[in-house]
Amino acid sequence: MHPAPSIIAFTTFSGLGFGLLFWLGLDPTPPTGWVAFAFYAIGYVFACGGLLASTFHLGHPERALRAFTQWRTSWLSREAWAAVAALAMIGLHAALLVFTGKSSLILGGIGSVLALVTVYCTSMIYGQLRTVPRWHSPLTPALFLTLALAGGAVLAAKIGFALPLLLAAGAVQMFWWQRGDKALADSGTTLATATGLKHGSVRAFEPPHTGTNYLLKEMVYVVARRHAVKLRSIGQVLMVVVPVLILALTQNHFAALIAVASHIAGVLTTRWLFFAEAEHVVGLYYGKR
Repeated sequence: MHPAPSIIAFTTFSGLGFGLLFWLGLDPTPPTGWVAFAFYAIGYVFACGGLLASTFHLGHPERALRAFTQWRTSWLSREAWAAVAALAMIGLHAALLVFTGKSSLILGGIGSVLALVTVYCTSMIYGQLRTVPRWHSPLTPALFLTLALAGGAVLAAKIGFALPLLLAAGAVQMFWWQRGDKALADSGTTLATATGLKHGSVRAFEPPHTGTNYLLKEMVYVVARRHAVKLRSIGQVLMVVVPVLILALTQNHFAALIAVASHIAGVLTTRWLFFAEAEHVVGLYYGKR
C-alpha cells in the first residue's frame, strides 16, 4: 500500500505517547509538580499529535467526529472512544500529581489499561483486514503493543523494562516480517480464486484501464526486495540495537535522548515498510502482484 506520511506519523507517535502514559499511570513513585507536568505533556503531545495526524489522510477531516458513531463495527471508532477515555483518566491522574503531589493508583491503573486498549484498537484497524494478508495476523497487534511498551519505557526512563521490551519488539518484528513475506502466497488468493475460473491458468488479457486511479494510488505500491532488506536492517539497528547498547552502557540524560531519537527513527523506518510492503489483493486485478 502507498505509505502516506500522515498514517506513518499517526501509528508511530500515538503508540509512543500512549506507551509513555501507560508507564506513568503505573509508576508507584511518580514524579510530581513541574516534572510530572513535563512527562505527561510529552505523552499527550505524542498521543494527541499522532491521533490528529491521522485526520490529514481523510478526504473530509471535518467529518472525523462521525467516527465515534460506529463503535459496534469499526475498530477506528473503538480506538477513538478508547483514546478519549484513556486521555481523560490519565489527565485526572496527572492533575493530582501536578497540583497536589498526590497519586491515585485507581485513576492511573485504569488510564494505563485504557492506553493499551487504544494501541490494540489501532493495531486491529489493520490486523482485521483479510484483503491485506501481511497484516491479517495476531502478530500485528503483538507488534504494535510491544513497540508501544518498549518506546514508552524508553521515554519514561524505565531502563529495567526498556531493555527486554526492546529486544522483544525486535524479535516480534522479525517474526512479523518472516510470516508476512509469504502471507499473500499462503492465503491462496489469485486471479483464479477472484474470478471463480478453476480450469487452466488465469491471467489478465489486458489492463483494466490505461490510466491510474484511486486504487492504484492508495492500494498498490511495490518496494524492490534489495531496498526492503536494507531498510529492515536500518530500522532494526535504529529501533533496537542502538537504544539497547546506549541504555545498557550509560544512563546519562544526553545518552538517553540519543536512544529515544534513534528508537523513534527506527520505528518510523519499519512503519514505512509496514505500509509499503502491504500487498492488497486488489493488486492482483491490475497485474501488480
